[in-house]
Amino acid sequence: MNLTLLIITLVIGMALLILEIVALPGGIAGIFGGLLLAFGVWQSYVLLGLNWGTVILGCVVFFGVAMLVFLMKGKTWKKFSLNEESDSAVNQEPATVQVGATGKTIARLAPTGKALIDGELVEVHAINKFIDPDRPIEVVAIEGYRIDVVETEDNRFDQPTVENK
Repeated sequence: MNLTLLIITLVIGMALLILEIVALPGGIAGIFGGLLLAFGVWQSYVLLGLNWGTVILGCVVFFGVAMLVFLMKGKTWKKFSLNEESDSAVNQEPATVQVGATGKTIARLAPTGKALIDGELVEVHAINKFIDPDRPIEVVAIEGYRIDVVETEDNRFDQPTVENK
């Protein structure tokens, strides 16, 4: 290995570590970056001797620490962080819905979704299956803020069809 390949190995290793921290979570890029840096430092000791190998090891450690400090103290993380708040929640107030009440699904219950029950829009949980939108449902249990429903065969919510005579 010559000096050019050694420098390329160290630069690619550092770049992979930066990518791991900033853009590629999962550890693969970080592992390869760390292995390339370790290989580069080892090869610097083999090719250049003890003094230059120690200098290169010091440079790798220095740039690694400087990179972490820069990324942690700088405003780098503000670009990647979520700045909006989510105000959605599951039935924050006790619903006036009772067991046995009927209604229809607004969104697909997979297994949780929105439903209109007795004129009240609530989040419900389908028991044992997914339920498509605009299907009739019946409340079978209420535990705290969780409303369990099942699909019924009630046809009141079906759209009337127009037949040609």
